[in-house]
Amino acid sequence: MKSYPYYLANKPQSSKPTLEVLDKHTLKPIAHVAVADTAAIETAITEAVKATATMAALPAYIRTEVFQECIAQFLSRHDELVETLCLEAGKPKRDATQEVARLIETFRMAVAEISRPHGEVLPMEMSPRMRGYHGQWKRVPIGPCSFITPFNFPLNLVAHKIAPAIAVGCPFILKPASLTPISALILGEILSQTALPRGAFSILPCDRQAAELFTTDPRLKMLSFTGSPEVGWALKAKSGKKKVTLELGGNAACIIEPDANLTQAVSRIVVGSFSNSGQSCISVQRIFVHESIYSVFRDKLVSAVQTLSTGDPSLDETQVGPMISKAEADRLWQWIESASHCGAKVLCGFKRHGNMITPTLLENVPATEKLCSEEAFGPVAILDSYSHFSEAIRKVNDSRFGLQAGVFTRDLEKMYLAWDHLDVGGVVIGDIPSFRADHMPYGGVKDSGLGREGVRFAMEDMTEIKMLIVRVPVHQENP
Repeated sequence: MKSYPYYLANKPQSSKPTLEVLDKHTLKPIAHVAVADTAAIETAITEAVKATATMAALPAYIRTEVFQECIAQFLSRHDELVETLCLEAGKPKRDATQEVARLIETFRMAVAEISRPHGEVLPMEMSPRMRGYHGQWKRVPIGPCSFITPFNFPLNLVAHKIAPAIAVGCPFILKPASLTPISALILGEILSQTALPRGAFSILPCDRQAAELFTTDPRLKMLSFTGSPEVGWALKAKSGKKKVTLELGGNAACIIEPDANLTQAVSRIVVGSFSNSGQSCISVQRIFVHESIYSVFRDKLVSAVQTLSTGDPSLDETQVGPMISKAEADRLWQWIESASHCGAKVLCGFKRHGNMITPTLLENVPATEKLCSEEAFGPVAILDSYSHFSEAIRKVNDSRFGLQAGVFTRDLEKMYLAWDHLDVGGVVIGDIPSFRADHMPYGGVKDSGLGREGVRFAMEDMTEIKMLIVRVPVHQENP
């Protein structure tokens, strides 16, 4: 399509002006997208409030049917979804194909969660004063939610918000990233063909000024944001009384112990550092290698990175595509230049063509440089050595971020030391921190966020516990 509507209370709407979406490889326009103004967002919130009771009462079998219809559409439109990701996000075809597969997995997991218990019987007679009392609790939908999603996974990170909302019965409004809105609008088109009641969802590309209502309107009971720490914490500060979950940035680290299989570790770190052009909050950015194997590991890694194919994301052989925008490529280029000028050694890469930066490795990067202390969010990683495992843990923790970390070791004791002492939301043993299963609790500590995603855990955030207490007079004799 050359133009896409936004979705207001389940219905497509056009607008003037529109948002131009570019092919991230050629930088040529591919489509225009309708843009919601403040009035449209006001209407969307009003309609979501009206739909609150209906969504909460939507029977489980109807919600299941909605998911099944969506999954069928995802499968039949698989190639279209892959192509959309290649164009608007600049994803290599293999990465785009994987994201579509994860979209389907996420919706299937939501279906499974619908049938699981959402409450329990709570024994009350814990002391004489509670004799004759019986308790039960259940989870109920929190109400209308607002979602703001980023550009790097414009299908699956949208799915991680809308699938749990539908599963629990919360109406929602969603703002997709302005650089990659088409994927979310295709999901809106598919949802509009289901039995969801009017007002159940709105998908609204908009500018930041109009998007203020996503955060400040008190009728919205929850804000779920995925994006940069600076924006996320600022939104939380002005969100009022609503619940807030934040999935923010990271500068994920790996520890490579002497007992690791170096061939496997190199292979996985290449994936973790350079898939999706490194534009993932759990992309491998800092690599800490034991000094006894440092030179061997470094040489193996450099050789592997130099074989990566860069270029047109639509080609099957391409492994690394362009960065999302010129501004982001400029930023990362400046960071690499700064590290180089401050004594870091470039081991490979550091070449640029347009928004394409070749996969780059550096060593001896000062801890104060942004490549070490901030989130690179691009195809670059840095290497450093350590003497003792405790030193490696200290180096990983020397960061304002704490999303996930990877440890390549076969030592059971060190596995538990890492789990106990790494200040992160998730520890991955024998693999990269970039691993994520869509049903696991996922999120970070420190500046990396607040709360957890993953279908079941997002559903918990989108619900509240409602207690039922029943007093039954106690008879001295059994009937």
